[in-house]
Amino acid sequence: MTRRAQWILVDAIAIGLAMFLAFLLRFDGAIPAPSVGLLYWALGLAMVIKVTVFFPFRLYQFSWRHVGIRELVNVAVACLVGSAILAAAILLLRGVLGFERFPRSVLIIDAAICFILIGSLRLSGRLARIGSGRKGQRAGQLVLIIGAGEAGAQLVRAIQEEDPPMYLPVGFVDDDPRKAGQLVYGVRVLGARADLPRLIVKHDVVAVLVAIPSASAETIRETVDLARRGGIQDIKILPVLSELYTGRVDAQALRALRPEDLLKRDPVRIEPHAIEALLTGKTVLVTGAAGSIGSEICRQVLRFGAKHLVALDFNETGLFDLEADLVQLFPDRRIEVAIADVRDRARVNAVFEAGSPSVVYHAAAYKHVPLMEAFPAEAVKTNVMGTRNVLEEACRSKVAAFVLISTDKAVNPTSVMGASKRVAEMLVRARSGEATKCVAVRFGNVLGSRGSVLMTFRDQIERRQAITITPPDMLRYFMIISEAAQLVLQASAAGRAGDVLVLDMGEPVSIVELAKDLIRSHGLEPDRDVPIVYTGVRPGEKLIEELLTAEEGTDATSHERLFVARMADPAGDWTAGLEQLVAAALAGKDENVLSLLRTLVPRYRSPE
Repeated sequence: MTRRAQWILVDAIAIGLAMFLAFLLRFDGAIPAPSVGLLYWALGLAMVIKVTVFFPFRLYQFSWRHVGIRELVNVAVACLVGSAILAAAILLLRGVLGFERFPRSVLIIDAAICFILIGSLRLSGRLARIGSGRKGQRAGQLVLIIGAGEAGAQLVRAIQEEDPPMYLPVGFVDDDPRKAGQLVYGVRVLGARADLPRLIVKHDVVAVLVAIPSASAETIRETVDLARRGGIQDIKILPVLSELYTGRVDAQALRALRPEDLLKRDPVRIEPHAIEALLTGKTVLVTGAAGSIGSEICRQVLRFGAKHLVALDFNETGLFDLEADLVQLFPDRRIEVAIADVRDRARVNAVFEAGSPSVVYHAAAYKHVPLMEAFPAEAVKTNVMGTRNVLEEACRSKVAAFVLISTDKAVNPTSVMGASKRVAEMLVRARSGEATKCVAVRFGNVLGSRGSVLMTFRDQIERRQAITITPPDMLRYFMIISEAAQLVLQASAAGRAGDVLVLDMGEPVSIVELAKDLIRSHGLEPDRDVPIVYTGVRPGEKLIEELLTAEEGTDATSHERLFVARMADPAGDWTAGLEQLVAAALAGKDENVLSLLRTLVPRYRSPE
């Protein structure tokens, strides 16, 4: 017998029992002989009608191991509708089979008992799951949960349902004095964050779970410091809701603390309706899709409703892994990968012809500053010629929007990479009159992307090598990968044709402080366990990055953290210089490439 058939049988028995108990209560435990026949007919009628009504209310489709208020409300409505139809049927049958003598009070009593029985049956699976988890929960780690809000409540509920449990919550910690002493799913609020060191020692806690997805970086830093004062190094955090692709808060969503969680800036708040209006039901092309930023753009695009994704890259292993990940996360979407090099115009054209995208996000680029200093022609072929290929195909195909992923290194560039991205921005600006809305998004360093300073530091720490830092006073703007992807999507919705958009990224971050935070996140102490060595500025690097030139300034957009750079268009006809630059790059003439870059980007100066 299938599980659904078992539920139908159990429900039928419960419905019959409810009617029988209703008759017993109506007649004080002694059903008169003339009413026994009515009881039998009413039993059969109630079973048929109510089980039939339960189907459109999907009572046989829910996972009752995770039943909650929403499901119980659905049960109540189903029972009420079933009882109403039963009452109507009995009214229509008056004069038949003696139903004119049917006691009306039985219908009211039956409706109440029916809901109690059906609801209790649905709750039994969840209660049994929680009960079995509590029997073995001593195997779980003793933890304190920071935040007794909605996310914290969902987290403790999910933990209680685990079998066997991973964690055993001994209490909540919350700064809201109104919550002190309250019970949330049986777990008490023990105090405020200031009490954390004392509570850790008192309850032998081995880990702290931060369940405040909207917490500022400063709040997280304070919480981490308090936890470490209590001797805790194992700190898990619920990511911001934008990182939860499934939308579900549970123990599996917890992740280890990352240095980017400690950045001295608040996360980007997005306006989802504008993004959804642009992407829902559309076909989207993402170039550089196998990269850190490109792959996150792919995930966010699908999260905001795109029906068809074309992921383009020439890294076949990265594309293979990305496709497997996306198919698992978004099984109902059409996901297509395209192995292609953006330098190959014919191949780019073929991808556009086959995919017919409505929106294009161009993330394919060479980004490593010192490496591109050694290979300037290669940087131009990808960052300039590749951008032109994709941009021209997007405009020829009349896509709704084209978005270039740019960088703060394009401002007063001191590197080949920065200068090449500045030329790419100029290409976007030159297309401001097209039917396609072409915009560029300029932001700082992305923590966690491949080849980023964070990955380098992490590798050095794990190998117990000295962390190497360029000058100790070096500053950088940072954002996390999910924020970078969201900014790109927001820009595609908020930007106007030809705009170069920049993000208000808060204060720049000291690279030295970032390194020290990362060392501490591994349970180690800077200088004592992991030394820090200063190596000097590398070729093409600046001490302090800029998001704007002194002359540019900004205009506001509809998004409070997104601004338009007021850029001056290049003087004269620069297209001839562009053609010469591409020709020099294709010929591999690095010296000519550098000279032409300086002509096209007058502010490009190699550091001494």
